Amino acid sequence: MKKQLLLLLCSIPLLFAALAGCSTPQVRNTSAEDNPEHHYLVGMNALDNGKFAIAKEKFERAVYLNERYAKGYAGLAIASAEKAKRQEDAGFRQVEIKNVFAALDKADKYADTPAEEFCNCVAQIRVQTLLKEDGWLDEAQQSFTVGNRLKINQLDLPYYQGTEALSYFMGVAYLEGLEFQKARDAFAAVLNSRRDGKWNQKADAGWKKTDRIVRAMAGITVGNIGKQIATQDSVSRADLAALLVDEVKLDTLFAGRIPVNSDAKRVAEFTPVDVLYSPFKDEVLTTMKWKVRGLEPKFDEATRSYLFYPAENVSRGEMAFILEDVLIKMVGDEKLASAYFGQDKSPFPDVRNTSPLFNAVMNMTTRGIMEGELSGEFRPNDPVDGADALLAVRVLSQRINIH
Repeated sequence: MKKQLLLLLCSIPLLFAALAGCSTPQVRNTSAEDNPEHHYLVGMNALDNGKFAIAKEKFERAVYLNERYAKGYAGLAIASAEKAKRQEDAGFRQVEIKNVFAALDKADKYADTPAEEFCNCVAQIRVQTLLKEDGWLDEAQQSFTVGNRLKINQLDLPYYQGTEALSYFMGVAYLEGLEFQKARDAFAAVLNSRRDGKWNQKADAGWKKTDRIVRAMAGITVGNIGKQIATQDSVSRADLAALLVDEVKLDTLFAGRIPVNSDAKRVAEFTPVDVLYSPFKDEVLTTMKWKVRGLEPKFDEATRSYLFYPAENVSRGEMAFILEDVLIKMVGDEKLASAYFGQDKSPFPDVRNTSPLFNAVMNMTTRGIMEGELSGEFRPNDPVDGADALLAVRVLSQRINIH
């Protein structure tokens, strides 16, 4: 009896604790700063800085604190899309994509203000641009249309700080979708909305890039390879080989102008092992066949063999060197290779008149095929971006009357 009484007395505190747990709501936040809006803003800034794992953690914390927080789910969808984009395993990628759209569904379900709906529309555009699933650009355009119709107080957008963010991310989508004229117009809309907006600097860079692409494509038909290369921030050796073969029609043009020593069809002397599985293998071999100076294989000490280095970026100086050789081969004037030797002074402070690149740079700039900076520099060591490469190839084509 005493044992039973003792057990009963010991169990009373546990019973009260259990009852207290049932009647007291769970406290999820630990401080004033531990709130959904704070974690959302930190997460969005982490996205801007490429810290996707941290962003995902912040958004997960935001929706943990408030299970109906629409903006948190919108941010979580973007962070998850960044993760899915970088996932090489197809199975894991599909799992992550399901998580992305599950988060978007919740964001749509819980959005009950125009500002939340706006954030969802931007998130939809950003997600579609990252994942590029079937019909993605049409989906992005629909979200843009919906977002454009919303009446929003700018103060309700503490992260985006203005509705022009919608046009900026639609511009990015158009650029990724190779709709360059539409991209330029979208970036221009951001610049025209107000002078000091959060997205102005990025939109200005986007406008300048797409404007160069649109100018480069004027009057010519650019194939898919040219369009894809045009969007890149740098151009590799394999990219440039593809651009020359596909857009300048290098093989056809050289075949009629460069004599072959025998009746046999000219072919590349060998296939470098590092281009065996390159998507631009045939284009690389074509430039090798015609011995385009600057795009020759290079001896590798480690493997004791000649490699092409297809992924190596092309600098502006190298680009001038390569295009000069194409020009010389096309016009048949070998004197161009030494036309500027002995010139007393260089017009470019970063390209001396004694530089091995000087003659090529002068040949390209005096013919308007490549341009220097407004500051007067040529930037020979900087990588060529896709827009500049396409523009240079277009002007070269005009100079030798290809199109």
